[in-house]
Amino acid sequence: MKRLTLLLTGLLMSVQVCANTVLSPVWSSPAELKTPESVIYDPITKHLYVSNVNGNPLDADGNGFISQLSVKGEIEKLHWLDGLNAPKGLALSGNHLYVSDIDELVVIDIAEQRIIKRYPAENAQFLNDVAIDKQGHVYVSDMMTNRIYRLSGDDFNVWMDDPALESPNGLLVEHNNLIVASWGNMTKGFETETPGHLKIIDLITQQMKSLGDQSPVGNLDGIEADGQGNYLVTDWMKGRLLKITPEGRSETLIEFNPGSADHTVMPEKDLVIVPMMMDNVITAFRIHR
Repeated sequence: MKRLTLLLTGLLMSVQVCANTVLSPVWSSPAELKTPESVIYDPITKHLYVSNVNGNPLDADGNGFISQLSVKGEIEKLHWLDGLNAPKGLALSGNHLYVSDIDELVVIDIAEQRIIKRYPAENAQFLNDVAIDKQGHVYVSDMMTNRIYRLSGDDFNVWMDDPALESPNGLLVEHNNLIVASWGNMTKGFETETPGHLKIIDLITQQMKSLGDQSPVGNLDGIEADGQGNYLVTDWMKGRLLKITPEGRSETLIEFNPGSADHTVMPEKDLVIVPMMMDNVITAFRIHR
């Protein structure tokens, strides 16, 4: 309880007013998660699902798992589903939860609480975020190879392979576009000389352009729409939640410890929920407009 109080107090002190958007901390989960990378809300079960890397994000060690939490951050089932390696991005389609896991896309039947399909990604090294378009195509980023894979029907293949993706991390389908949160070209490990920025890919023509003037923004991880035409984006290395306008202007909403990863937004509850990988918690913030 003392740790939780200190965490929320510190976060409250770092909340900033930014372009009429104010965020205030609401709750933080118990620090029992194991390197949580992504969180998603399922409106059918009314639960949060969290991917736990639980080890080195590159190791196929069988330690990874999915947790089930309440919308108040209570851990209901820490090991809701095991049998994964280093799960990261999550996406929902009906009763199916799609999970990226190093070099394969895993499909989970939520009602049956079991893995029903694994799609190997040829030559993949670090599958990360997952997004689904209105046709049901599933897109998965690979930071290490500058690729985006796509599941269409039962075929899971490279959809785009381009160094200009600059280590693609977060993905968001918006209308007929795929918005990509780039980490930036990596030099040593996950370090970058020039941090990344947002890119827009036309889903039909695959034409890609930068959002704004290509100015470096950060080592970007998760990306979600804020419901007001802007994007809420995490910067993993600096530990920040950013607000990025359609023109590419970025402003820091909150500063945390490093490790802010693939968040989710619940507009119906005015909540943004952020996994803190290094702190083993997810934390929710109220959005005040």
